[in-house]
Amino acid sequence: MNGVHDMGGMHGFGRVEPEADEPVFHAPWEGRVLAMQRAMTYTGAWNIDMSRDAQEHLPPKVYLAVSYYERWALGLEQNLLGKGLVTADELAAGHALHPAKPVRRTLTQTDISPALTRGKYERPATAPARFRIGDRVRARNIHPATHTRLPRYVRGHVGTVERIEGHHVFPDSVVMGAGESPQWLYTVVFDGRELWGAGSDPSVKVSVEAFEPYLESV
Repeated sequence: MNGVHDMGGMHGFGRVEPEADEPVFHAPWEGRVLAMQRAMTYTGAWNIDMSRDAQEHLPPKVYLAVSYYERWALGLEQNLLGKGLVTADELAAGHALHPAKPVRRTLTQTDISPALTRGKYERPATAPARFRIGDRVRARNIHPATHTRLPRYVRGHVGTVERIEGHHVFPDSVVMGAGESPQWLYTVVFDGRELWGAGSDPSVKVSVEAFEPYLESV
């Protein structure tokens, strides 16, 4: 989707300034948010793409004003509400007020290690890859209203296929509840001058992982 979260190439936000000696968490509550998100993902109520989608739908003034883990917490709340696992009055109260809605599975202490192991998203191919290494391709100028992994700043621009990454679950489809719909995934390299004009640093190249539906032949 087009949203304030898609900041790549946008003007006015300044440079990304790394934080020296950045801790894993700046406060204990951040670790708890991460734990809750991982626990809820383990239940199967939603997946990582649905979590991203919930954060992307935050109002721009909220998204820009809160911290990284605050966005996680707000997205978690929206998914919990959307799945009927909590109610608004329970969130306001800070504790359960109604009988719990069952989930497919719960996270126990013995499940922690497998829960922290990222699952595989590659799936068997159902058709040959459309593009080959070295092919020139254009990122389609699409503007979906739902989640997409195609950055806005590459849309409409031409790059070169550098790698074929396999056949993977398609996030755009999963978020809409349309199933995994696996697609071929490519690494496409764009010249900085193609993206930002002749005044761009000629040494800059940007690599983007792009699913086949995002691309078209040149």
